[in-house]
Amino acid sequence: MKEKTDKLVTIVCLALAVLAAVFAIVFALNTSGNSAFYGITYTMLLIMVAVAIVGILVFLVLKLANRFKTQPGYLKKFLILIGLVVVVCVASYLLATGNDVSSALLEKNNLTEGSSKLIGAACIMVYILVIGAACSILYVECSKLFKKK
Repeated sequence: MKEKTDKLVTIVCLALAVLAAVFAIVFALNTSGNSAFYGITYTMLLIMVAVAIVGILVFLVLKLANRFKTQPGYLKKFLILIGLVVVVCVASYLLATGNDVSSALLEKNNLTEGSSKLIGAACIMVYILVIGAACSILYVECSKLFKKK
């Protein structure tokens, strides 16, 4: 029964993804912006994105709940991962200077220095995550080499 449900959910998600892609393409190709079809396309695109976000969140919570039941040590690993993400976010915010964006660009887009600090923090966080991903890939590949010998 579970396999049939998973297949049905996968088919429905794929159908929604195809519909969202069609609406996105039609929305992108309609440059006039004042036709009734434009408004319908835009509304349907927003609905599809909202349905996708809700679906992702629901299935994420269900999968996590299932994993917490079946693997007792997984909750500890999950909480450590969440803690690391929070530490990276806080560290990147503390490392941001607040003058990462030029004052002319701030004035042009009606942004504040706080916005500049958030932009800088986001950039630093991306740098940290990319370096961490690269280091983990190197570690996995090197450990594979040493295990084979």
